[in-house]
Amino acid sequence: MNNRLSLITIAAWAGIVGNLILAVLKIIIGITSESLAVIGDGIDSTTDILSFLIILFATQIIAKEPDKTHPYGHHRAEPIATIIISFIIFFIGAQLLQFSVQKLVAAKPVELPSITAIYITIISIVGKIILAFTQFSIGKKTSSQMLIANGKNMLNDIFISLGILIGLAFAFWFNTPILDPIFALIISLWVLITAIKIFLETNTELMEGYEDTSIYNQIFEAVSKVAGAHNPHRTRIRKLASLLVIDIDIEVDRDLTVEKGHAIAVEVENAIKAVLDNVYDVSVHIEPLGNEEHGEKYGVCGKKI
Repeated sequence: MNNRLSLITIAAWAGIVGNLILAVLKIIIGITSESLAVIGDGIDSTTDILSFLIILFATQIIAKEPDKTHPYGHHRAEPIATIIISFIIFFIGAQLLQFSVQKLVAAKPVELPSITAIYITIISIVGKIILAFTQFSIGKKTSSQMLIANGKNMLNDIFISLGILIGLAFAFWFNTPILDPIFALIISLWVLITAIKIFLETNTELMEGYEDTSIYNQIFEAVSKVAGAHNPHRTRIRKLASLLVIDIDIEVDRDLTVEKGHAIAVEVENAIKAVLDNVYDVSVHIEPLGNEEHGEKYGVCGKKI
C-alpha cells in the first residue's frame, strides 16, 4: 500500500509540473496571439493542475490507518476526489462554452490568431502525450481510479489540441478567423462530456456497484475447489479504491463441529484471495447444508455444489 501511494504521489507531481508549464505557455501565447481556442486549452490545463492537487490531498487521507469511525480505512477518499475532479472539469467546460458562444454572437469582427498559436499547440500535444502515458501507466500499475481518470483527461486534451491545431490551420489556410471560436466551442463540449463520463464511472463505486460481474464466476470457481463448501450464494462485492471487499454465504454439512466449519470458511477465504488481486477482506457466513431462508437481501448466487 505504501508503495502504491508513493507511485500515485510521483504521478501527481509529474502532472502538476507538466500542466503548470503547459498552462502558462498556452495562456500567455493564447492572449498574445489572440486565439480563444488556445486560451481555452490553457484554462483546461489549469484545471488539470487543480485535479492533481486534489489527488495529492486524497493520497494523504488514504494513507491513514483504520479507526473506530472508519473501520474499513479511508480508501473512499479516492472516488470522492475523482467526483470532485469531474465537477471541476465540468465547471471549466461550461465557462469555456459560455465564452465561445459570446464570441460567436458578438458584433465585433473576429481577428485571425497569430501563427505562434500553432507552435504552442504542437508543443501542447507532445507534452500531453507524455503526461497521458505517465498517468495511464502508473494508474494501471496501482489500480488508481484517480490517475486513470486523469489519464483519460490527458488523452482527451490530446484530441482537443489536435482539434485546435486543425482549426487554426483552416483559419490560416482559408483566412476564416471565425473557425477559432467555433473550435473553442467544440472543445468546451468535449470537456463537458469528459466530466460527465468520469462522474458516471466513479458514481458506480460510490453506489456500492461493481461493473465487471465476471469476477463472481472466479469466486464461485474458487469455492468449488474447497472440500466441504457448498452452494455459494448471497455474494456481494464492493470497492474501496483499488481494493475489494467480498461477502459470501456458503453451506456446510450440518453435523460438522464449529471448528471444522470455521476451517472450511478460512479455506474459502484463502481460495478467493489466491485468485483475486487487491482483496481487502472476505467475510464468509456459514449455513447448514440445505438451509433455506426467505427474505434474504440480494446477492449473486453460484451453482449448487
